Formats: sequence, C-alpha cells, structure tokens
Amino acid sequence: MPDNTYKIIEVVGVSEESIQQAVRNALTKARQTIRNMSWFEVSNIRGAVKDDGNPVFQVEVRIGFRLENNPVV
Repeated sequence: MPDNTYKIIEVVGVSEESIQQAVRNALTKARQTIRNMSWFEVSNIRGAVKDDGNPVFQVEVRIGFRLENNPVV
C-alpha cells in the first residue's frame, strides 16, 4: 500500500445561483493551483442578501489533496 500524506485547505466558494454552484466554483478555482485533489467537505453554509433581495450563497469547503512524494530541491 502506498505511503500517502494529505493536506487540507479551506476555501470559500460564492454563487448567486445555488449552494451547489458555490461548491463547484470553489473546486474549479482551487484546481487551478492545487494538484492531486482527492475529496472535499462542506463545513459551513452561509449567505448574504443583496439590496434587491436576491441571495448570494457562500460555502466553506475543505479540500483534501495528496502531497507529492518528490522532495523539493
């Protein structure tokens, strides 16, 4: 069995459409700079109400990714 080690980061995704879209936005943005993403967990859901009464969804997403085995030189 491989010797894997994981790191967890937290990001906040935002969407005016839905909670699900806020999660997707968080994962899409994180994937631009993080490799080896393995899992995610929504740890908090909140939102704001715009002046026009429409909601803005915010989700705190914990993302786990596998650390690479190659040493940094």
